[in-house]
Amino acid sequence: MTDKKLSTESYKGVRDFYPEDAAIQQYIFNTWAKTAESFGFDRYDASILEPSDLYRAKGAENEEMVNEQTYTFTDRGEREVTLRPEMTPTIARMVAGKARELAFPLRWYSIPNLFRYERPQKGRLREHWQLNCDIFGSDSVAADVEIIALAHQTMINFGATNELFEIRINDRQLMQRLYRAIGLNDDLIPKITHLNDRKNKISREEYLDALNSITNDETITEEVIMLLEKSDEQTDVVIGLEELGITNVVFDKSLARGFDYYTGTIFEIFELDGEGRSTGRSMLGGGRYDNLTSMFGGKPISGIGFGMGDVTMRDFLEAHNLIPGKARCTSAKVTIIPETSEQNLYAEVVAKRVRETGVAVSTDLGTQKLDKKKARASERGVKFIIVIGENEAITAKDITTGDKKSGQITEIINFLNTK
Repeated sequence: MTDKKLSTESYKGVRDFYPEDAAIQQYIFNTWAKTAESFGFDRYDASILEPSDLYRAKGAENEEMVNEQTYTFTDRGEREVTLRPEMTPTIARMVAGKARELAFPLRWYSIPNLFRYERPQKGRLREHWQLNCDIFGSDSVAADVEIIALAHQTMINFGATNELFEIRINDRQLMQRLYRAIGLNDDLIPKITHLNDRKNKISREEYLDALNSITNDETITEEVIMLLEKSDEQTDVVIGLEELGITNVVFDKSLARGFDYYTGTIFEIFELDGEGRSTGRSMLGGGRYDNLTSMFGGKPISGIGFGMGDVTMRDFLEAHNLIPGKARCTSAKVTIIPETSEQNLYAEVVAKRVRETGVAVSTDLGTQKLDKKKARASERGVKFIIVIGENEAITAKDITTGDKKSGQITEIINFLNTK
């Protein structure tokens, strides 16, 4: 032991979840799960530890990501492992591992804990949770439409309207054909794709300078700009979404998505300010990856999916006042308040009886005055308070209506159950 006092601060880039924060996080998780399951998605999960080779397998870019942006270490068995930075490689591993036993198409979702060692900033931390939804085993454009419709419904189920977000869609295969048509060779296409992924984060001048350095040809650079800004193309995915009544969709040829494993449709949802202007905040992103399972051997299995992080989701909900009061409530429906400490043990007896009926109950054993205890219970969001007075007198009150009932425990329980 030393005299040095430990800091009460959490590790940089992660969060502590006090009960109020945990309640909001649970609301987000519950909404995610309920929405995914309403589309027939089954929940899966896996360990946060993966072999580092799982992330290195896709080439030099991923090698850099593992070396610089992940929590990677050597375990006691001399194995290099990584705290997962994303979930897509994990689900690809799981699907490839039991491909012969699974009945395709699969609709799976998860809410994994993810880690990236990067500079913490607004909307991006070193640890977060994320909704991941994926469909495996369908090449149909209907699968692309369905996964984007699920993303759209997730936003709607949080109370967002179409005026608060837009869906931007692009197609990697289409972009490759268009790039080749203006004379770009295949070696330059990934470089331009990664540059486009940063296009909205840098100035136009910086973007043009970087594009010129890639093409080494001002004529080609101008053709790339014209190609990105010309928006007369249409895709079956956009048409399919319109048939579902989803119209807040933009076909955006500058949309890139950074990962190399995307092979077709890619999409992101961006926040709007309510008046049609983008705030620049991306709420979720995803796309089609038809070759990812092939790195485990065997036949490739088509897949499409998206990820939505809890940090940006909470920021969005707070910005638009969409966190419902119930998300801030205590888990208890009833708080039992002894008038004095002499009634504390009897309060526990009453709590046990009420709890046996399936009702969540807390007991306030504090030393504050009765009025302060009542006020605190109300602030915490309980529906009922039960006051234990002298001679074990019991009075229950419905905070929302003001209705009261005094009597024996059985009478109080009946009062609670009729509300």
